[in-house]
Amino acid sequence: MTKAENREWLEAQILTEHSKAQTMRIVRWVGHDADRLEILMEIFLNDPPSKPLPKGRGYQYIFTQRSAWAVRYVGEKSPEIMAPWLPILVANLRQPNLHDALKRNTLNVFEPLDFPAELDDDLADLCFGYLADPKEPIAIRCASMTVLEKICQRVPELKSELCLLLEDGMEHGSAGFKSRAKKVMGKL
Repeated sequence: MTKAENREWLEAQILTEHSKAQTMRIVRWVGHDADRLEILMEIFLNDPPSKPLPKGRGYQYIFTQRSAWAVRYVGEKSPEIMAPWLPILVANLRQPNLHDALKRNTLNVFEPLDFPAELDDDLADLCFGYLADPKEPIAIRCASMTVLEKICQRVPELKSELCLLLEDGMEHGSAGFKSRAKKVMGKL
């Protein structure tokens, strides 16, 4: 199949349904194929679809959100092909008004990965911002904790700042926040 045919097929799959089963079909389709990942990343990074989306509210968001879930799992299952995209993902996190699903799934890509140290400064800046903002959803704040814990292993001088934020957040945090914070503090 040509790139255009692959793109058309993937777009149809993304719009078919929003389920973990469908997401995992897409992840299996990408597999370890860097060319297929490129198509998925173009969609995720908000490249307009090749055909007009159905009329109605939110279809562009649905298109991007569903691709974000697949990006997360491709990163987990095929980190070697995700590596060239990591700086682009970090830069994408700086987009204004980025939807929570895109932030969450992007951070989830970094959680299991051994990402390059060159990304530490930007990721730390973003994750400290998310963690310090009580308006951010818990899933984003928890993913930020895990990413920051990894960065602190390479940059130990950030540990005290992270611990202060975690202790502060535990005072009024949800059960999920408290649980993740205790695990991260235990590792620090």
